[in-house]
Amino acid sequence: MEVTIGKTSGFCGGVQNVISKTEKRLDEEKKTIYCLGEIVHNRQVIEKLEKKGLKIVNNIEEVKDRAIIRAHGVTKEVYERAKEKGIELIDLTCPKVLQIHKIAEEYAKNNYYIILIGVKNHPESISTISFCGENSYLLEEKEEIETVIEKIKKSNLHKIFIIAQTTYKLTKFEEIVQEIKEKTKNKYEIEVKNTICEATRKRQGETAELSKKVNIMIIVGGKNSSNTKKLYDVAKENCKKSVLCETVEELDIQEIKKYEKVGIMAGASTPDEIVEEIKQKIIK
Repeated sequence: MEVTIGKTSGFCGGVQNVISKTEKRLDEEKKTIYCLGEIVHNRQVIEKLEKKGLKIVNNIEEVKDRAIIRAHGVTKEVYERAKEKGIELIDLTCPKVLQIHKIAEEYAKNNYYIILIGVKNHPESISTISFCGENSYLLEEKEEIETVIEKIKKSNLHKIFIIAQTTYKLTKFEEIVQEIKEKTKNKYEIEVKNTICEATRKRQGETAELSKKVNIMIIVGGKNSSNTKKLYDVAKENCKKSVLCETVEELDIQEIKKYEKVGIMAGASTPDEIVEEIKQKIIK
């Protein structure tokens, strides 16, 4: 049996930064620190940090003194409300996400209609769209393109700026952009900035290649992790026998052992030790 783990598998730089800085602060201060939303989409990581004093809350109103902003970022309104309440914000938003917020604000001021292509209920998309101004739309599927074109017509703006959630599926982003261009037929000045994270692009690309070479593909990551779900979608396109799991307990190891070539790829919030544990169970 041959088991191959993707080279780009596991923590991305933004997640690693959030976890290490949070852990350091918890170890030094040894008291409760609030976090606005799940710090990462991985239950095992969260439980470890909760034991050290991290408290997950979903609203700034639940915070008493200070709160961590996770890698996904928060809305403009949260920053404003924290200032009103005198709450210290420990801003660990991924630098790439912060850059998108800044760019979005600049284009909104320059009278562009902003289309953010991303998952509607994802915290990063929710935070980013709040920086895009009144003339903006969060678009998730191609079926919404006609709707957004109508909204652009009503805005009386003549310029469109298209960006993406950092963990959105690259091929899907490109398809939507192409269709928007075709349906607007040069009626607007369109500027596109592919803001999908380079780490995400590489991970999706490697997943595509690896899944073509194996008999079964295992994607490891949190159940509510957007980037992990995209990896699973990519894997399924090339390898019919693809499975998604969060921990080794969810896998049928004996079934997996029947296959000659096994590929493993993990999402950006998945610790290396979980991936290694899965590998060892398979080859044991």
